[in-house]
Amino acid sequence: MQKRSLLLQISQLPKLHRRCNQAYFFSSGKTQNFHSFPDNNGDPMYSDVPKPRTDKSQRKPYPTPMKELIKRAKQEKELRKSQPCRLLEHPPANGLLVPELVDVAHRVYRARELILSGLSKLLQFIPVQRCRFCYEVHIGNVGHEIRTCTGPKSGSRSATHVWRKGGVGDVIFFPKCFHLYDRVGKSRVVHDERLSAPRIPAILELCIQAGVDVENYPSKRRTKPVYSIEGRIVDFESVAGMDEMETNLFFENVDDTEVDVLRRDPNLELNAEDTNLIELSTRTLDSWFEMIGGVRKIMEKYNVWTCGYCPEVQVGPKGHKVRMCRASKHQSRNGLHAWQEATINDLVGPNYVWHVHDLNGPPLRNDLKRYYGKAPAVVELCVQAGAPVPDQYRSMMRLDVVPPERDEVDLVA
Repeated sequence: MQKRSLLLQISQLPKLHRRCNQAYFFSSGKTQNFHSFPDNNGDPMYSDVPKPRTDKSQRKPYPTPMKELIKRAKQEKELRKSQPCRLLEHPPANGLLVPELVDVAHRVYRARELILSGLSKLLQFIPVQRCRFCYEVHIGNVGHEIRTCTGPKSGSRSATHVWRKGGVGDVIFFPKCFHLYDRVGKSRVVHDERLSAPRIPAILELCIQAGVDVENYPSKRRTKPVYSIEGRIVDFESVAGMDEMETNLFFENVDDTEVDVLRRDPNLELNAEDTNLIELSTRTLDSWFEMIGGVRKIMEKYNVWTCGYCPEVQVGPKGHKVRMCRASKHQSRNGLHAWQEATINDLVGPNYVWHVHDLNGPPLRNDLKRYYGKAPAVVELCVQAGAPVPDQYRSMMRLDVVPPERDEVDLVA
């Protein structure tokens, strides 16, 4: 009799829930990898969000295997012995621009400004919440109830977030680095220059080094390649007034905020009467993908470095020498950063947020978090504004999963 009543309860579940039974089986078990559920074509049904580092004392993983790095170092050492003085042939290591990447850099620069301008418009219609104590961001009218806060005194609050209104800088964040006038000459900012050297968004510095000319941030453009003498760069090209240029380079340290950068090109400003959210969000999302794709191409040629223990980044042949690292094991390095090859996530943080099916619906519950998907904050904001869901994020957002109601949680297998 009890078995019959149980079967009757299950049969009364909504049909849509039964279509998602495979997703429920995934969510009801212990923590599993999304990639363990391939579809009929052999592709993964769910793509998982990259997990952040839980142990901050451990170094970030190397994008390039250590064996390959050691092999490159040995080849460079042998080349120095065989050719103590040689003319560098390949850009950008020889100080020249990569011709095919100049146009890409201009597109990335323009796409970044369009993103910032579009987000500032979208935030007038789509609310953004930001936790007061941590970096958690949520797109919606009301902040979620998922207990993931790691800020101060989060234990006394049971890891619940305290929400306030967010802005553009919460949706997308560009870490800053030191601007270099000469990327292959004196390319390392030392500790005594930390206050005079301007700091600008690293993606903007990458565009400048790749060929974009930005006012207030000059960059030396060579016409002849440089020489390498026992590993040191020597430039025999004479530039008139170069010493004066370097002296006045850091005379005015302009603060390149996310709002100031929009004033440089008035043609990029959106019409104040433009309230077509679908068109606006679609353009902003297209600019996001254009920027990410262009940055990937530029990073294949131009070096970008990140600290192995903290979020600091630097664009150039080498990392800077400013003693400002406060992460794990910084005492043994005298505050210097442990530089390693950076990835695109170090240059443009995706800032994953929980996906919301209905902005006006109830807040996301902590006991149902295994049913919710995630997406980069820019993608989530544009989708909520009406942009079509990108195919590469459709599975990550779990659009085919319908969370059960409060009275159906215990009935889900």
